[in-house]
Amino acid sequence: MVRPSPVAQALQIPGPSGALQAIIEEPVDMVAPAIAVICHPHPLHGGTMNNKVVRTLAWACSDLGAPTVRFNYRGVEDSAGKYDAGMGETDDAVAVIEWAHARWPGLPLWLSGFSFGGGVALRAAVRCPTARLITVAPAAAREAPPAQLPACPWLLVQGDADELIPAPMVLAWAQSLALKPDIKVMTGASHFFHGRLAELRALTSEWLGK
Repeated sequence: MVRPSPVAQALQIPGPSGALQAIIEEPVDMVAPAIAVICHPHPLHGGTMNNKVVRTLAWACSDLGAPTVRFNYRGVEDSAGKYDAGMGETDDAVAVIEWAHARWPGLPLWLSGFSFGGGVALRAAVRCPTARLITVAPAAAREAPPAQLPACPWLLVQGDADELIPAPMVLAWAQSLALKPDIKVMTGASHFFHGRLAELRALTSEWLGK
């Protein structure tokens, strides 16, 4: 049986610097196990909520019945405000998470992020109760290990042919953490997972469904 596509709605969510452009998608005829919020790549390098890896992460969550929220950080497309070097973007993510909890009360949070969004999600997971965290090719690996880490189950997916965030750097960073993520290396995958999105979707959905 072919399952109906999730019902999509474009809207604006109140944020710390003004309204944030967002898209929610709610699966049809499925019991929601959680709500999912997905953080996009670097806004100064073309990152938006419509990035293909971000959409893939949202679809992986939808496959399991979770309503999803993708949003544009401050200053991106129709979101108010301006770029704030990751700190303001983390505040945006926290505001979106709080909004999602108000819309779907009582559900746990699945939080994910790609590249720059991986660092945003990691910082937001420290500030918000998070049931599952997923970071894909996280740019946070370029930074010093964070002072605080989320205690939730955490999946880190990395392509070993990443041309922007080298896999050895990411793996060394992850191994240096006091609370280590569950690391999945995709052989031959580039930073944007060209030709590998279906595999990324399946891997993510399987991990969330455990």
